[in-house]
Amino acid sequence: MTQPNIILIITDQQRYDTINALGFPYMDSPNLDRLVNEGVSFDNCHITAPSCAPARASLFTGYYPHVTGIMRNGDRWRRSWVEDLAGAGYHCVNIGKMHSKPFETPLGFHERYVVENKDRYLQGREYMDQWDKALEARGLVKQQRVLYRQREDYRERMGAFSWDLPPETHSDNFVGGLACSWLRNRPKTQPLFLQVGFPGPHPPYDPTPEAAAEYIDRDLPLPRVTESDLDGQPPPFAQLRQHNTEVDHDSIVHLLEPSRLQLQRLRAYYAANVSMIDKQVGSIMDALEAQGYLDNSIVIFTSDHGDCLGDHGHIQKWTMYDIITRVPAVFWAPGRFPAGQRVAELCQWMDIGPTILELAGVEPAANMQARSLLPALKGEPWGGRDLVFAEHPADTVYGGPLMTMVRSERYKLVHFLGQDYGQLFDLEADPGEEENLWDAPALDSVKRELILALLNWRIESTEHTRDLFQDHR
Repeated sequence: MTQPNIILIITDQQRYDTINALGFPYMDSPNLDRLVNEGVSFDNCHITAPSCAPARASLFTGYYPHVTGIMRNGDRWRRSWVEDLAGAGYHCVNIGKMHSKPFETPLGFHERYVVENKDRYLQGREYMDQWDKALEARGLVKQQRVLYRQREDYRERMGAFSWDLPPETHSDNFVGGLACSWLRNRPKTQPLFLQVGFPGPHPPYDPTPEAAAEYIDRDLPLPRVTESDLDGQPPPFAQLRQHNTEVDHDSIVHLLEPSRLQLQRLRAYYAANVSMIDKQVGSIMDALEAQGYLDNSIVIFTSDHGDCLGDHGHIQKWTMYDIITRVPAVFWAPGRFPAGQRVAELCQWMDIGPTILELAGVEPAANMQARSLLPALKGEPWGGRDLVFAEHPADTVYGGPLMTMVRSERYKLVHFLGQDYGQLFDLEADPGEEENLWDAPALDSVKRELILALLNWRIESTEHTRDLFQDHR
C-alpha cells in the first residue's frame, strides 16, 4: 500500500467529555461520533503540559517540555518531526493553529496558513493572521477583549459571548472553510500531511447565536464545588483562582461563586462551539472524499488540553486535574484499523507523533521519549504506559513553583518544587479528584513511590536526551 495521507485535526482546549460516542449523550457530535465508531479511541490519553505551546511542542517533537525547553506559551519553538515527513516525500500543510514561536516558523511545512488564538493580548497582539486579514478585507472589526470590555455585563459572563458577526467569519468556521477550500482548489498531491488546527473551543466561548440556542436550555452537567475540595487545594491554586478574577485572560473574568445560570451559559456556549467544530470536521471529511483522498487516508482527531469550566472552582487550564490532562485521541482509517476499538491503557499525547512517523514509513529517533501507539491500533498486545507525566512552571497566569504530575491507573500525585504541600488522589475511590490525600498516613508508601518515580523520570530523561535541543529552538 502506498504511503497514506495523514490528516491531523487538533482543537484547542477541548475536554474529553465532549463527544457523544465516548459516552456523553448531552453532546451533538455526529461527525466525531463517526470517527469514534469507525475508528480507534485512546480513552486514557494525557498531555505533557497544561498549556498550549508546551503540549504541542511535545507532540511535534516527541519529548517532554523540560527536554524541549518549551515550558511556557511564547517560548521559542521552530523545529518538529514534520521536517522528517517532508523528507520522506510528504507534502505538508498547516491550516489553522499550531502555536509555534515565531507564529509563521516553517516547522517543516511546505505551506502554512496560520490562525492563532482568538484573543491575542499578551503574545503577538498586533500580529495579523489569516483570519484577521479575512475580517479586515470584509471591513469587519473582530470581536475581542477591547470590545467585550465595553459591555455592561462583561464581568458577569465568564467569557461567554455570542459571535454576532457573519457565521462564516467565526474562527472555527473560517479554519474549516479554509481547509475545505485548500482541498478543493489545489492539485491533488499524495502523500499529504494536513494539519488542521481549530482555535476553539478555547475562550472566549463564542458560538454563533444559532449554535448557542441548541444548548442554552439543555440539561448539562454543572459543577458543584465542595468546601472540602477547595480546602484541600495547594496554596498556588487558591492564588490562581483569585488571579483569574482580577486579570481577564482570554476575555474571561472568573467568578469564585458563579450562579447556576452563569454556569449553564458557560457550559452551553462551550458545548455549542464543540458542535460547530464537529460540523466543520464533517465538511473536511466530505472534501477529502470528493477530492479522492479519503480511501487512503488516516484521520486523527484530538485536542491539546481540557478546560475546568468551573470544576474544582477553576476556569481554563493551568492545573493537573484529569479534566485538563485527559484529551480525546481518535484514529480513523477503516480497513486499516479495527472499527469501534476503545483503548483503556495510559498513553501520552505526544505518543501520536512517532505513531504518525511509523504510519508514514519514517523511523522515529531512537531516543524519542514518545512511544508509538501502532501496536494498539493494529489490535496487537499492548500494555500502554505504567505512568504518565505532565509539568508546568510559573508563567503569566500560574504563579506557583514548578508543578509536576505523575499518574498511574489508580493514583495521581502533583508535586510542587521545594514545598511540603502537594496533591495525591486515589482515582479509583475518587475519580472526581475532590479529596486530597497528600497528608493521609495510609498512603505514605504510595506517595514515596510516586515521588521516586518523578525523580527517576527526570534523571533518566536528562541522561537520554543530553544536549539534544541546544540547537533546535
